[in-house]
Amino acid sequence: MKILKIEFKNINSLRGSHEIDFTASPFTASSLFAITGPTGSGKSSILDVISIALFNQVPRIPGGRTISKNDILKFGAILTRNQKDAMAKVTYHCNSGMFSSKWSINTNRNDKLRDHEMEIIDLSSGNLLDLKKSDVPAKNEELIGLSYDQFIKAVLLAQGEFAQFLKVNKKERGALLEKITGTGIYRKLGMKAYEKYGLLNKEIEKQQHEIQLLEERLLSDEKKLELSAETKFQEDKITELNKTIDDLSKNMELKNVISNQHKEIAIISERQEDETKALKEFSDEFGLQLQQHEKVQFVAEDLRNWSSHLQISSDLKQEAEKFTQDIDKNSSSREHIRLQLEKLIKEPVTQSTFEGQLESFSAKVLSLQEERKEKKRDWDLLNQSLNSVLRPLNFIPEKDPDLNLAKLQTIKAASAKNIQDLKLRLREIDFTAIGQESRKLKLELEQSRFAEKQHDKIQTSKTELDKIIAEKNTITPLLDKLPKQIKGLEQVLQRDNATFVNLNLEKENQLLRASLTELRAKLSENEPCPLCGSLEHPFAAHLPTKTSDLGPKIHELHKKITANTKELATLKANLVNHQTNYDTLNIKEKELTAELENLSEKFKEQFQNLKLKEGISWEQKVQDLEEKLELLEQFEKEHTTLNATGEAIPIIEKLKNVVEKGQAIASKLSSIYKGTDITKDSKDLQSSFTRLQQEQQYLKDQNNKLTYKAAKNQGSIIQIEQKLAVPIQKRGFKTIAEARAALLPDHDYLKIRNKQEALKTEIEKSLTSIKLLKDQLSENLKKDTEKPLEDLKEGLSLNQENLKEIQALYRESTRLLKNHQENLVAQNQLKTSIEEREKQTLRWRLLNTIIGDRTGNKFNEFAQDLTLSQLLQLANVRLSDLSDRYLIDKPTEDEDDGLVAIDEHMGGQRRSVKTLSGGETFILSLSLALALSDLASKNVEINSLFIDEGFGTLDPETLDQTLDTLEKLQAESSKTIGIISHVDSLKERIATQIKLTRNGQGYSSLEVVG
Repeated sequence: MKILKIEFKNINSLRGSHEIDFTASPFTASSLFAITGPTGSGKSSILDVISIALFNQVPRIPGGRTISKNDILKFGAILTRNQKDAMAKVTYHCNSGMFSSKWSINTNRNDKLRDHEMEIIDLSSGNLLDLKKSDVPAKNEELIGLSYDQFIKAVLLAQGEFAQFLKVNKKERGALLEKITGTGIYRKLGMKAYEKYGLLNKEIEKQQHEIQLLEERLLSDEKKLELSAETKFQEDKITELNKTIDDLSKNMELKNVISNQHKEIAIISERQEDETKALKEFSDEFGLQLQQHEKVQFVAEDLRNWSSHLQISSDLKQEAEKFTQDIDKNSSSREHIRLQLEKLIKEPVTQSTFEGQLESFSAKVLSLQEERKEKKRDWDLLNQSLNSVLRPLNFIPEKDPDLNLAKLQTIKAASAKNIQDLKLRLREIDFTAIGQESRKLKLELEQSRFAEKQHDKIQTSKTELDKIIAEKNTITPLLDKLPKQIKGLEQVLQRDNATFVNLNLEKENQLLRASLTELRAKLSENEPCPLCGSLEHPFAAHLPTKTSDLGPKIHELHKKITANTKELATLKANLVNHQTNYDTLNIKEKELTAELENLSEKFKEQFQNLKLKEGISWEQKVQDLEEKLELLEQFEKEHTTLNATGEAIPIIEKLKNVVEKGQAIASKLSSIYKGTDITKDSKDLQSSFTRLQQEQQYLKDQNNKLTYKAAKNQGSIIQIEQKLAVPIQKRGFKTIAEARAALLPDHDYLKIRNKQEALKTEIEKSLTSIKLLKDQLSENLKKDTEKPLEDLKEGLSLNQENLKEIQALYRESTRLLKNHQENLVAQNQLKTSIEEREKQTLRWRLLNTIIGDRTGNKFNEFAQDLTLSQLLQLANVRLSDLSDRYLIDKPTEDEDDGLVAIDEHMGGQRRSVKTLSGGETFILSLSLALALSDLASKNVEINSLFIDEGFGTLDPETLDQTLDTLEKLQAESSKTIGIISHVDSLKERIATQIKLTRNGQGYSSLEVVG
């Protein structure tokens, strides 16, 4: 994997858009380059660009998680201060081809930060990969072959971690190695093996306890045999009782059946009597009606036809009356329409001349309306032209044309006067080329405004520089005065401290003498001295008097020393602060002086052609140019007004003429027609007239047809009456109407007849059921027992109680035997399960013995030791290129548990890395960093390395040797190697550099040199 190009915008302190192309000059000439700049200028931000563009993570955001908009807001990272968008893009080459991965974020219109976006483009095809933004880091990992943790160890090397790694003890080294290499999985495996073995072992102990409980619940052999014999006896007894109960139940059931049969025979007999009575009552009610119907049933169709024709005759008569009313109504409507037309045209109208008179009047009205529309179109065109001409003036015409003419003439005269005044004020302007003059003034104004801003910047820098110089002048006397004050006060303190020591010694001597004096005062005759044991005390008499003034002196001197010490500390702190401020001001002065010179040179170069009159400031020049532009714009506006009013006045005069003619046409039209739509009114009258004429003819035709139908229907009635007269009389009916009244509707006749047949059928069913029940009763009486029903019930109850008792005893016996069997099966299953678990546990027991413990340290330390051996082996290969003096080795049991450096120049002497110099430590830690890169990328070819921190600890000779090694590494592997540093000698040695500089606002700029 090789990084080809880095592009970014507004990342940390690097405001604006930047691009670093490793495929272009000067990187093509030398792939070893330095990233240089002062602290905080954004050197490490370039590494952030790479990691965020590929994985949406940066090492400096805590927690090792992907970055969200909340992280950016919380930590104030990634997005440059006061900017609204940011972008990071990396183009790289890998085994799968060439790709560019992009990360971006921006704000919405309310300046709220949106969620970030990510994308990958396949540069060989130019296609954007179809991925969600959350899938982009995983896709980059797949393409590159490195995870985020592997990438920052293999490509972005932070050498400082390894400098720490070299010197710590074994425990801390293990923690650092776990953090650097990401091998914490081995600790988890050891803990999991311990937990798994403990869990399985607990399960076995639990099952063994369950076996013991089951053993206590098993039956003895004697108890088991006893229960088996009882169960067999109980089974036989239950069978015997069940048979007795079954026989008793059958006998009782038979007696109940006999009793029920007696009751059912009585019920059916009673019902048969009721049905016979109902049949008689039905015949009394409907018998005569059925007989009359059956007499005329043979001529039923003719009778129904006769009734139907009578109804038709009645309906036709009513319809004829309605047609007469409709014809009268039609005549009235036609007369109303005729009167409407007379009112409209104000002339007499007849039914025959209706259509001609209507058409003539409509044509006359339409002609006048068309003339009025023509005048309206003329007015619209003229009004449109007038509005177009007056649009630049924002003039809104009144309804009165004369008033508009007066206003426009006034405006025209005023514009002509204003134009003359403006020409006098703009004498130097060429009015034949106003557009060119305007552009010239605008260009000069834009340049002058820019010059004014640049001039203000220069003045601001000068003011700030003057402030710094004034502040330095204030501090300089203090820097001269304070060292003298400090020196004088230190001499005073030295004398006072010596005096204080002497006074304290003198006071101690006085206290000692006073102690002896007190002892002398306590000596008594014939009592031993506490110091020498003598019984004689010649010095007990003539004691000295107690006088001393040392206490107050020491107290006052101590107060003085304390006050002077505080004052000395204050003076020293002030000196340090003033010196720091002076140094800071010196740096600022140099920076501002350089910046001021740069701004002044650029100002002269940019504005050498821009003349400024003597005594005129840039602000006044800008105001003069703005005033000229305003006058020129006013001139153009007045010129436009003059032209517009000149065009508008003739148009208004034409409009006035058109309005007068249109009003005359409208007056004539209004005198003959007050309506709004003559076409609709004429069409409505014509349609109504035509419809009524057609309706009149239709009504006449329908009336004739109705007369014919009535005559034909009357003939049919006469024929039917002639046909029915004789048959009806033979059946005993005097008239056809009487015979028709006897004829029932078919559904009524069927209903009555079906009811009669149903009653007869029910009577027959009842008789059959009575005979069948009597036969069954005779058979059951032959099978019946002589014992009464009460005796049978008592015997059944007694046997059922005996059965319940025996069954309860049987269930208890069988339950005990079943529980014994189930416990036995469960016990065997548990034993089998324990055997299987012990087979599984054997594997976990061995694994726990080898790698397991509660903290996971055992396996983790073993894995870390292997990883350390491999890392040190790779580091020694890299170290051989950097130095032939040292090798790195693990400590032996009798050595300090820090890493050991083997000094080949001292006969292979082993020494702790803690005794190495800063430069030697850097060489070893750089070897470890390169070794970790080799280890992390063992399956992936890495052709881009970035090394951060540490070069400031090297002496010139070691620095040269280190750079020689990196150049050799770059040449042999064609790697692109970037070194982040602010060491001046390194900047001089490496020609290709990415230089970062900070400005006064806290932002940085980037420049590629080589």
